[in-house]
Amino acid sequence: MQALTIIVFQNDPRLSQALAATLSHHFHSVHVANSLDELWIAIPRHRADVAILDIEASCLEEVAKLHRQFPAVSILCTHRVADEEMWTAALNAGASDMCPAFDTEGILMSAERNATLSQATA
Repeated sequence: MQALTIIVFQNDPRLSQALAATLSHHFHSVHVANSLDELWIAIPRHRADVAILDIEASCLEEVAKLHRQFPAVSILCTHRVADEEMWTAALNAGASDMCPAFDTEGILMSAERNATLSQATA
């Protein structure tokens, strides 16, 4: 189990809970935010290493603000519909990676990889 803290915010609460349950087997601490406001509070409260954010429940400006406010936090965006332009825009806004919302294995691998990279550069 990696000593990383993860915050999950998905538009669908069931998906948030399912993703958090899966990730909790691999990471030290996993928390669910039920809104963007909760996400903003949870990141510093839990000293998050990774924020998993549903890009369709927020906007690119929100990703950019999170990246500016918490530069050491790896922001992993999820989406339901593959859209190369959205993926590129999210990365340009400060996201570390983009994964389909139901690709739990991809989210897990990306969270591990990007958190490790963020810690190494911090």
